[in-house]
Amino acid sequence: MMTNGKRLMLGCAIALSLVSVACNKAEKEPTPEVEVQAEAAATGDITLHVEGDAVLFPLDQAAITPKVSSPVRNFFVQRGARVRRGQLLARLENRDVAAAAEDASGSYQQARSAYLMATKGSLPEDYQKAELDFTQAKTNLDVQQKIFDARQALFTQGAIPGRDLDTARLNLVQAQSQFDQANKHFESAKAVTREEAIKNAEGQLKSAQGKLNGAQASVSYTEIRSPIDGVVTERPFFEGEMAAAGVPLITVMETSSLLAKSHLPQAAAQQLKLGAAANVTVAGVEKPVEGKVTLISPALDPGSTTVEVWVKIDNKKGGLKPGTAARVAIAAEMVKGAIVVPASAILKEDAGKTSVMVVESSAAKKREVTTGIADGDDIQIVSGVKAGEQVITVGGYGLDDGTKVKVAAAAEDKSGGKD
Repeated sequence: MMTNGKRLMLGCAIALSLVSVACNKAEKEPTPEVEVQAEAAATGDITLHVEGDAVLFPLDQAAITPKVSSPVRNFFVQRGARVRRGQLLARLENRDVAAAAEDASGSYQQARSAYLMATKGSLPEDYQKAELDFTQAKTNLDVQQKIFDARQALFTQGAIPGRDLDTARLNLVQAQSQFDQANKHFESAKAVTREEAIKNAEGQLKSAQGKLNGAQASVSYTEIRSPIDGVVTERPFFEGEMAAAGVPLITVMETSSLLAKSHLPQAAAQQLKLGAAANVTVAGVEKPVEGKVTLISPALDPGSTTVEVWVKIDNKKGGLKPGTAARVAIAAEMVKGAIVVPASAILKEDAGKTSVMVVESSAAKKREVTTGIADGDDIQIVSGVKAGEQVITVGGYGLDDGTKVKVAAAAEDKSGGKD
């Protein structure tokens, strides 16, 4: 039988053995590590891009409407045809207005002939006749006056009878009457001078010219010409159909370049400048299209209180269509030599503070940081992190400060290498 002493010794031995096993197990158990992904903070240039939705518009557009209502006689282009400025696109029925233009042309030629006669002739015919009558009457009066004076002297000397003197007096009175009448007519003719006659002919010529211009304009209204270079996008009528005044007959668009028109908030638009580089992304197009800002509206849109911004892009291949929805990204502020980290590394707290988890000696260390501008997945770090330090990009959320971490896979840095 086992004595009490032996039992006591056996119990102590078992207890010591258990303590030893427990101590060895505690010494061999490793410290837990959290697997994370990290990336080195890089130094480079970063640009703030202002983004917004946009719609593509043609660079220029003309919905050509006739000024007169008339049937379409001929179309000279089809939809999709490229046209030049001033090219004849269609002709309306115009035989009536063409006849009116011929009549106006004849009236103009008559007025022009009368004007040339008035300007190149010496004196108007009425004026010349009045002047001739006046001269003849004045000469006849002088002759009769001399005859009367001579006969009065002879009568005083008793050389002629009294009836000869009376005859001379009667002739003088008649000559005086004829002279007064001719003089009055001549004075009236002089009131209408040569200059006045020329002005009258000039006025008639201008009137005829105006009527001719109006008739020719009516003819020109029946010839539909393109006011711009571009492509015919609409032609809803057929030959023989009635074209109504004011209703678009042909639409021409200039699509070799397009305008991406976007409405941006005022604060964002204030950061932009004319000529700023931009990218336009269109659904279905693999790569963004490069462009430049050509217009920043000087006034807010009264309905949306936004600013309209135009980005001009090249479309010589015709792959983009007006009316397509797009997305614009316009370069605004640029910082050179900035410290940049991925946006996934930024942790935001409820108190408004911003921080990152930095890997130091295989442990996660929390750092409060001040951020600057953002460009897509990149964010500028103004303070809190130095270039080259590794920041946790995946797995950092919820980590306690000082937690042991294992970097499973490092993302490529800005230079294309790996950490």
